[in-house]
Order: sequence, then C-alpha cells, then structure tokens
Amino acid sequence: NWLSFSHGEKILNGSQLYTYTVCNVGEHEQDNWLRTTFIQRRPSASRVFVELQFIVRDCNSFDGSSLTCKETFNLFSSESDADIGTSFRKGQFKKVATIAPDEITSRNELRINTETRVVESLSRKGFYLAFQDIGACMALLSVRVYYKTCPATVKSLAAFPETVAGGGVNQALREVAGACAKNAVSEESPRIYCTMDGEWVVPVGQCQCMPGYEAVNDTCRDCQPGFFKAFVSNDACELCPVNTKQLSSGALLCLCAEDFYRAPDDPTTGPCSGLPSAPRELVATTTQLAAGKLQLSWSPPEDTGGRSDISYSVECRRCEGTACQPCGEKVRLEPASSGLMDTRVEVSELEPHLNYTFTVEAHSGVSLFARHCTVSEIVNISPPPSSDPPKVTSMRLDERSLTSLSLSWAVAPRRPMPQSTRYKLTYPGGSDDNLDVTTYTVLILEKSSVQISDLSPGTAYLFRVQALSPEGSPGGSSIEDEFETLTEVPLSQSNTGVIFGAAVGGAAMLMIVVVVLLIRKRRRRSHTRQGPEDTYFSSSEQLKPLKTYVDPHTYEDPNMAILKFASEIHPSHVTKQKVIGAGEFGEVYRGILKAPGRKEGAVAIKTLKPGYSEKQRQDFLSEASIMGQFSHQNIIRLEGVVTKFKHAMIVTEYMENGALDKYLKDRDGEMPSFQLVGMMHGIAAGMKYLSDMSYVHRDLAARNILVNNNLECKVSDFGLSRVLEDDPEGTYTTSGGKIPIRWTAPEAIAYRKFTSASDVWSFGIVMWEVMAFGERPYWDMSNCEVMKAINEAFRLPAPMDCPSAVYQLMLQCWLQDRSKRPRFPDIVSLLDKLLRSPESLKAIADFDPRVSIRLPSTSGSDGSPFRSVSEWLESIKMSQYSENFTCAGVVTMDQVLQMKNVDIKNIGVRLPGHLKRIAYSILGLKDQTSTLSVFAV
Repeated sequence: NWLSFSHGEKILNGSQLYTYTVCNVGEHEQDNWLRTTFIQRRPSASRVFVELQFIVRDCNSFDGSSLTCKETFNLFSSESDADIGTSFRKGQFKKVATIAPDEITSRNELRINTETRVVESLSRKGFYLAFQDIGACMALLSVRVYYKTCPATVKSLAAFPETVAGGGVNQALREVAGACAKNAVSEESPRIYCTMDGEWVVPVGQCQCMPGYEAVNDTCRDCQPGFFKAFVSNDACELCPVNTKQLSSGALLCLCAEDFYRAPDDPTTGPCSGLPSAPRELVATTTQLAAGKLQLSWSPPEDTGGRSDISYSVECRRCEGTACQPCGEKVRLEPASSGLMDTRVEVSELEPHLNYTFTVEAHSGVSLFARHCTVSEIVNISPPPSSDPPKVTSMRLDERSLTSLSLSWAVAPRRPMPQSTRYKLTYPGGSDDNLDVTTYTVLILEKSSVQISDLSPGTAYLFRVQALSPEGSPGGSSIEDEFETLTEVPLSQSNTGVIFGAAVGGAAMLMIVVVVLLIRKRRRRSHTRQGPEDTYFSSSEQLKPLKTYVDPHTYEDPNMAILKFASEIHPSHVTKQKVIGAGEFGEVYRGILKAPGRKEGAVAIKTLKPGYSEKQRQDFLSEASIMGQFSHQNIIRLEGVVTKFKHAMIVTEYMENGALDKYLKDRDGEMPSFQLVGMMHGIAAGMKYLSDMSYVHRDLAARNILVNNNLECKVSDFGLSRVLEDDPEGTYTTSGGKIPIRWTAPEAIAYRKFTSASDVWSFGIVMWEVMAFGERPYWDMSNCEVMKAINEAFRLPAPMDCPSAVYQLMLQCWLQDRSKRPRFPDIVSLLDKLLRSPESLKAIADFDPRVSIRLPSTSGSDGSPFRSVSEWLESIKMSQYSENFTCAGVVTMDQVLQMKNVDIKNIGVRLPGHLKRIAYSILGLKDQTSTLSVFAV
C-alpha cells in the first residue's frame, strides 16, 4: 500500500524528490509495510545508525469525523546471512523504535523531519529494514544507513588502526590494541578505547623511545653525533659530558676520553675525570721530636682532576743503615694512615737512632684505574736518643699472708731498652700516735718484683711504683694500687658470726612466708572474670596496674554496672542511616550522634532485635559495661547506651574501613610490610593496655579488629557470649561454651585456661592474618585437623614476603609452654624497634608456596585434577581473572603450567599480591611429587 512517486512528481524547495508515501486515513485497521533490499554488514560493525527523513501530515487538516488518522510509524529490522529476495514475513522482524515527527505538515506548508535510530547487536552477514504504517498520512523521503569509526591514529608513539565504534550491547567503549613505533617499547601493551561516537579516549601503556633514540613527532629518531640517551624514555638526547668521546649517531653512552675515568659510583651519564696531581709542600714540624712525636702537613694538589672526593694516604718507612722497611704498627699516625680528608697527620711512637721516610699520595674516586704514585716529597726524620726511663703500666699481687705481700709490675716496652732499670717503691710504714704523723718506706729496687714483710694482719697498704732514669731521677708518671694482708679470725668469733647469721636468715624467711600468705589471701577475696593468677602475671608491672577491670557479672543487679560504666544517651540524639552489618543480637547501623554540648559525628549503632528475653538484654548491654571501663586509642571507644527506652542500643565510635580481615583481603599485596607492622603495633598496644587492666579478651582475631580512615587498628568485640563464626566449623563446643579453635592457645582448648598468655597466642595468629592479607588461618583444615596438627608441633608457615623478624615473633607467640611466650609489653617494644629500623624488615622469611597456598599439585580439594582454568582460579580466590586467561587463549591447565611471570603480567594481572599468588600457585602445580598435605609437608 506504499506508493512510489517518480522524481518528477514531487518538488520541494526547488529539488526533485523520490518518495514513498501512504495516506489511507479514511480506512480502518491499517497495516502497511515497506521493506528495504538486503544490506550487507561489515563484520566488525555490530551497531548501525538509521537516519530517516520523512513528512507526516497533521490529522487535524483532514475533514470528517470518522477518520482513523495516526501521526507515527514503526521501524523494524531483521538479520540474515543471505539475500532472501522478495520473500517477506512479518514474524522475521523485530521492532526497533516508534518514529514520531517533531514537526507536522499542514495543508499550506511541508515540514521535513529527520530522526536517527540505532540498530544494535548485529552479528550476521546482513540485515533488512522495514517500515510499518498503521494509519498515518506520510512520505518517506530518504533512509541513510551508516556506522561510525575511530580513524587510524598515532598517540604517544603507538599506532592504532581504524576501528568500528562501540562494542556490544551496553558496551560504550571498544578496547583497541596498538603497536609501538619503530625503536619504541612499552612496559605494557599500548591500548586505547573507541567510543560509540567515533572518538579515541583513555590511552593506556605509553610507548617510549629506546636508548639511543629520541621522540620526534610520531617517530623515534636516533641521537645525533655528540649526543646520547642511556635509558628508555621520551626525553630528548643529551649532549655528551666533558672529557668524553663524541661517538657516531645513536649513542647510548659517551665513553671517557683517554686518561679520563668514571668512578664505580659515578653515573654512566656523568662527566669523566682525571687523576689528581701530587700533593705539595710537605712539611714536618718537629717541636716534640725528643718525645717521639712530630706533625706532617701538606698542601692540596694543584689539579684535582675535576673531582671533590680527594683523600690522602701517608706511608711510613724506617731505615737502619741502608735497610728500610714499612713502619707497620710500631709508629702511630693520627687520625689514620689512609683515607685522610685533612692535609695533616700526627705521628707518634718514633724511636731514637732510626731514620724515617714519609710519602704522601693523593687519591680520588678514579685512582683505582691507574697506579698514580703522587710522591710529593720524602722527609727523613731521625729522633735523638731518649734517656727517659720506661713507663710502669700495671701492678699485681702475686702472694700474700698475714704479715707479707709479694708484688710485681709491668713496664711498657721501649726500644732500645736501657741496660738496667731501677724502680722506686713507696708505701706507708707506720704512724706515730703522739705526733699524729704517718711514715713511709721507700725502696730502690733493681728488678720489677718485691716481697715485703713485717706488715700488720688485715691491713690495706697503698703502694706506688715509679721507674728511675739512669741518673737516678724519677721518670714519667707513677702507678698506685692498694693490697691487703690476710686477716686472722679467732674460732670463738667465727662461731658467734655463724649463730648470728642463722638467726637473721630465719627471721627473713619467716617474714617472706607471712607476706606470701597475705598476698594470697587478698587475691582470693578479689573475684574477677580472669580466675586465679599464674606465673605469667608475676611482674611488678602486672601486679600494680593503674586500674583493674571489674566483671559486670559480679554486680547483683547488672543494670548498676551499666549505670556506673556507660553514659545514657537519649534516642532522639541518635539517627540511624544505613545497615552496615549484623551482630548476634541484631543489626549494626552507621549513624549520627548529635548530643547537646558535643560535636556531631558518625557512630556505629548496635541494636537489640525485637522479642528479646531479659537475659539477652543483659548480655547485650554487658558489652557496654566492659567497653566503658577502657580508655585507649587502640580500643574501640564507647560513646554511650540507650537503655531507658524500648529499643536498647550501644553506640560506639565509627570505624570507616570496617573489620581488618576484610580490609586486608580487598588490598591483597598493595600494602608494604612497614605499614602492616605499624597496624600490628597498634593492636599490640591495645592488648598491652587490656592485660595491664587484668582483662583477657578470649577472642582476639582480625575479624574483631576495626580500622578507621587513618589506618588505626582498634580492638573490639567484648561480649561475653558471642557467635564466633558463621560456619559451624569455626567453633568447638565444650562444657564451658564455644571456642574459636584456629585462634585459641592449646591450653585454653584443653583446660579452658584463658590468660594473657593465651591472648598472646591469638595475637600471633592475628599477625599471620595481617601478613597473609586476611587469609584464613589453617586454610580449609577442619577443627580436628587443626588441633591434631598443633599438638604435633605444626605451626603456620611464614606468609609470602613476611619479614623474618616478624615471623620469628609469631613463632615465639606460639610456644607450647605459655610461660615462655613473650608478654604484650615485650611485643610492643619489639615492634617499636622494627618500625624505628625499617632495614630490619628487609630480610624475608623462607616461603613454601605449597604449604602457604595449600594447593594439591595438579588437583582440586577432592584430589581430582582441575578440570578447567576457572576451577583452578576459583580454588586460589583469583576468579576475577578468568576472562583475562580466556582472552589470552590460556584455556587448559597444560597451558597454565607453561606460563612465566611475564606471561601473567601480559594478560593483565597488575597487583603485586595477585601476581605472586598466581605465580606461586603455578609453582605448586608443577611439583608433581607432593600431595601437599599439610602434615606430610
């Protein structure tokens, strides 16, 4: 029912038009169709644009009230792999859009409308378009079918081909890989995105010119003669530095000219320097030559070779007659004989009768490349002979009795030694009671030992020895020492001392017993949650806490504990915003606290679900009674409670980053060890505070540590009755309640002995969780397997990239004997030292990927081989990369086993932690001999 007009029958604005028109407005139930010929599709053009030009007449311009006029028509499409000729079936077509005009043609004026629609998801060789009229008076003037492309381009030295715009359904961007220009490289494959509008956006992977080439326009041109470029970059070539050879074009480096060098620490792109010339004006100052001392000084070399790292060395030779040899250690040079930065040196210990020769050399960083002896001057020194006596260096007691002492002394060696040396020995010989005067005895001795008799028993004597010169005059300083003769003890006095000592000892023991009994009696009277103390709490710091935790369950009325330790908040001051979690007693909300006199701030709100019992309410609020007793920057802060209204609530500070285990899982491999150790330090500081207050947490785990925006970690979850994990395997039920097996010390599991020592064990597990970025402790082992493994001395292996010092601390926390585990003050101190010395974190503990990732060699958890790459990736929690492997054509496990680190990078795995996890997993897969049972390993 569409009529085709010839080009001569319609003229619009002076132009002849070819049109298809239909205008059966006077008839009912119109269904008129017009179909195009077969339109072939370019394979990559999955979406095309259809531009229509048409005229629609105003239905009001027709006379008569029985008209069924419409002012719209419909656009349809149908795909096909071949031209079906004139065959036409409505069922083959699907509707694309309803077309309505923007302007309607009246009787007096024609108005042409232009509308564009998109036909998407085309996949076959071609398609048809069809137009359906259901009662309009209209004319179709033109149909233009086209697709958009992003033109071929070069960006950042990468060429990208012409690309059809857009991708599939709801895919606005099409990723296009490019190729680097000649002599250019890129760390990652260059790519760019083509938008639906045919525009290039978001280039990724910049290409850079190779060494010896510089970027000019869209190409890499080799460096001109006299210029060089040493590294991959888009920087311009640099002029060769001084004292280098100018090579031909494309130089990577400029080599040093003849007789010029670079030191090992000099940059290869820097200038070259020459050897220094000889030092000048060597002078020896001999003002103390008689004492065997002199000073050497000199002037710096005239030519330093262009370097500032000039140093000097001094060589000493001593000559006897015509024979000369190095001085060695017999002559002392201060501050040193080599590596001197100053131009002077002090020389001492020179001997008489010898000649000395001193040679000074200048050195620089390039001196090792050539033997450049820079002898400036030879100074011959001959100190005069010395008549000074040798120096006495020490005195010792050889033997003693009630009335005698045998002494000897040592002298410093001198060269040459006098033929005979005499010594002067002085000591007090007695006193005159009448004159109150002490007399001295002076002995002149020919040897360095003496025995002195006629002394008083039990008396101390001060002896002074001094060597004499050959002329008999004292020489140098003397040496003094005190020695005592033996004391004679009468038998009666000895017995009295023994009896007196025994009496004093007995009294002391009796006092100790009384003190111990008093302390034990006081401890029995203090009833707290902790139970009896043990040797772990025997330090003075533990026995004298500034404040002691009070168990709220010791109150006859639990509400009294809440009133004492928690502030009441009116519910109108608390605004709930959204649910952020679920606790054992109800939902947890993020909200706002706006109380009078306090600054408005974000808070976390724990609620009690409807239908609770009174015991549940008391258990719920008991956590607030506990939390309200704590005040520390690493303990979650209680803001207050709502208890006097129907809906009870606990309000705490809001921690933006949530639980530590989830926070770490989301950032696997992205945080350095130093930052992780800092988080552990905060947790340990909080636990030290709790242990000082005699509080045992019992459930220390990464899931119960909260993290704020400043990455401060705070200990939370102080409920006495709590669900420890969502899955039943997470807890182990005993007569005393539930225990989190993976985090609990063996004595706490076996005997329910919870102490600060058991919290230290749990802290070791938390350290492992932190270094493993939230990995589940003991992986998929059952609770029975965990307990059996611990009792057989198995301990968790070091996580990947874990510093050795940190892992050693973990092992100390997991010692079977709880009394040997470190205490929280020790842990805080050690972590503080590690943070103050970051270099201590560089040594990495041994890592076994087979144990740490816990993968079978080529099989899944049931022992059967992995059936697909996606199944393997899911087993190591890397499912997000399944599409990357598929797109790269890695679809079998045999192909996975052939992959190397560079291959994993090339398929788009960028995060270091994820890269290492996949790489170590492949390493585990290659180990065909291991079943990787954690017990076998």
